[in-house]
Amino acid sequence: MKKVLSLLVISLMAVALVTGCKQKSAKKIVVGASPAPHAEILGVVAKVLNEKGYQLEIKEFTDYVQPNLALQNKELDANYFQHKPYLDDFNKNNKTSLVSAAAIHYEPLGVYAGKTKALADMKEGAVIAVPNDTTNEARALLLLETMKLIKLKPGAGLKATAADIVENPKHIQIKELEAAQLTRSLPDVDFAVINGNYALLANLSVAANSLAKEEKESLAATTFANIIAVRAGDENRPETKALIEALKSDAVKKFIEEKYKGSVIPVF
Repeated sequence: MKKVLSLLVISLMAVALVTGCKQKSAKKIVVGASPAPHAEILGVVAKVLNEKGYQLEIKEFTDYVQPNLALQNKELDANYFQHKPYLDDFNKNNKTSLVSAAAIHYEPLGVYAGKTKALADMKEGAVIAVPNDTTNEARALLLLETMKLIKLKPGAGLKATAADIVENPKHIQIKELEAAQLTRSLPDVDFAVINGNYALLANLSVAANSLAKEEKESLAATTFANIIAVRAGDENRPETKALIEALKSDAVKKFIEEKYKGSVIPVF
């Protein structure tokens, strides 16, 4: 009996030692993300990575500037919150050298009711709030154009601003606001065009609550997929590849489809 107990104790110590070694040797990946849906999705990714010997640390940001600066300054290994046109514009304006390592999902932009509850009730001079950053403002204006509320100058495309509106039969006033402020602006405007992640934070569903949204076949769906961004040269790091592989796993795809029900759509 003593020999059996001794062997059992030795076995348990060996298991503990091996487990401890595995925990110590786990490589950490630090990723910056918007709270919803990105950080929520990364919560599932963390479990997938853990099985492959990686520890995922998620740092949440509530704006679109700090996560890129933190990545450039090597405070993060990657970030997950933006689309490539926004990243390209950010690099140009901030002299950063960040690149897209993979496209993961897209979030349809939606038009939500503020003081006016239905598009049919829109009055002359209605105020519509849109994101004020270059790429998302163009995206919002393109959506309003598909709704036949305005017409943009030919060729304006993804660089469109309010100055490119050439037809505005209802004399709509475009109010440019920081993307994070759009949901809070709803009581003060007639409508707002809101980014998917900020809509989710305000418990707004593009499928259930929006009056209009970007469709799957739209230019936005193919252009504005949310990406994993890393510093130039880090695209092929083992940690980057492991992160992307986990993000594109069946477990993550199932989570996205079941939780967001069309507000977030996988592109893998």
